[in-house]
Amino acid sequence: MKKAYKIDIDCANCASKVEAAVNKLEGVKKCTVSFMTGKLTLETDADDQTEIMKEVIKTAKKIEPDCEITVK
Repeated sequence: MKKAYKIDIDCANCASKVEAAVNKLEGVKKCTVSFMTGKLTLETDADDQTEIMKEVIKTAKKIEPDCEITVK
């Protein structure tokens, strides 16, 4: 499943660090984070990304405490 989420992140360097860290998480096939568009695209094997997104948010907050990911 591939899904895009809105991400509010302070700089391109932080976006790159979040992208690299999320790509290392179990269950994540591919993650891209675009600072310019404010979009995090997540591709997983799971039909429901709820549990994986909890880990993604926790990982992103460790790198950039001010970042916000909108999950609907």
